[in-house]
Amino acid sequence: MSTVLYFDCFSGAAGDMILGALIDAGLPVDELRRALGSLGVGHELRVNKVLRAGLSATHVQVIETGHGEHAHAHEHAHSHEHHHGHDHGHDHGHHHPEPAAHSHGHSHTHRSLDEIAHLIGHSALSDSGKARAVALFRRLAEAEAAIHHMSVEDVHLHEVGAVDSIIDIVGAVFALEWFGIDDIVSSPLNVGSGTVDIAHGRFPVPAPATTRLLAGAPIYSSGIEAELVTPTGALVISGYAKRYGPMPPLTVRAAGYGAGTKDFPASPNVLRVVIGDRASTDASASGGESVLKIECEIDDMSPQLFGPVSDRLMSNGALDVFLTPVQMKKGRPGTLVTVIAPVAARESLCDTLFRQTTTIGVRFEEMRRETLERRWVEVAVTGGAVRVKVSGRRGEVLNVAPEFDDCVRVAAATGRAIKDVQAEAMARYLGQR
Repeated sequence: MSTVLYFDCFSGAAGDMILGALIDAGLPVDELRRALGSLGVGHELRVNKVLRAGLSATHVQVIETGHGEHAHAHEHAHSHEHHHGHDHGHDHGHHHPEPAAHSHGHSHTHRSLDEIAHLIGHSALSDSGKARAVALFRRLAEAEAAIHHMSVEDVHLHEVGAVDSIIDIVGAVFALEWFGIDDIVSSPLNVGSGTVDIAHGRFPVPAPATTRLLAGAPIYSSGIEAELVTPTGALVISGYAKRYGPMPPLTVRAAGYGAGTKDFPASPNVLRVVIGDRASTDASASGGESVLKIECEIDDMSPQLFGPVSDRLMSNGALDVFLTPVQMKKGRPGTLVTVIAPVAARESLCDTLFRQTTTIGVRFEEMRRETLERRWVEVAVTGGAVRVKVSGRRGEVLNVAPEFDDCVRVAAATGRAIKDVQAEAMARYLGQR
């Protein structure tokens, strides 16, 4: 039975909120401190219980202490307006029109991507955890490089090297491994609204790095004038979530609430995580899993739109989407859109079909399905990390497959052939069994 974690981002997500929520859900603070201490980055981790709109939550602050085993000669304190690559809402002299929604404390250490990779490589994280953490930082640096039209190597040091960013990202990697999470799902992200002042000027929320990191993720604004999703929060959520939508069926084992800095009176400024066991799909025990099949035929829509519509349906909770060519009335060729979805996702997916396609009607029926039990194993390969999907039945492994998108990402970053990355990932998995 696989372990599922659900990020409920109804008030956004920031790096400190993710750590706070995972601590609140049961991550031992002492073990987290030991893991982070192995980085040799001078910092203090402050963990406190607070109230947000009357709800108890865990608030995390990362304070740079200016010393550490691997301190660099070029580290220095300064007071620029904004640290690209970590949480925008933190108190770093950003001059927000309103108090920041999320805050860590003061962090002004400059490190390059290579230096961060060196720190992580000598840490106590597992090999797969090290590969995942480095891959996240590289993605962060790539986002900043694209925004500022420069190479990754030329990205300013403060844009990827702030202490709170390092602690947030490495801490999240350690925590998610500690919980033994097999599958991660996220709700759509409430990004907030208004503007944020950064070193390059005043920009609308979400800020440029956040927007780029959330490409492909469903976002919205509830109207709260604050920066609710920060670059570090966007990086971790989008880097781990395999899909977006409503909470999947699960048996709850733990829940946790991570607090942002600001206390909104009408709504708790927290990130919720729910951890549980996926509902059994063994037909012999439960008669299978209930799902919906939603269908409609379309003969008057541009073929260019079917791809984006399918992506939108998957982001909004569909389990599968497929298209079938059909012959419709008056001899017109058309496309049958079939969506397989959790029963609870019917309303949102029907709404998506009505809004994003030209259909004027859909039909649906409930059916049962049986699937293999699935879990994810992350392996370290040359140039990054690749998730391997392991599927089986009653404890017997029947199928193993490296995640194709991960192989494409590593191949693109290293110049290797995709098939070589796939083969290495499979060999690494078989070697650690």
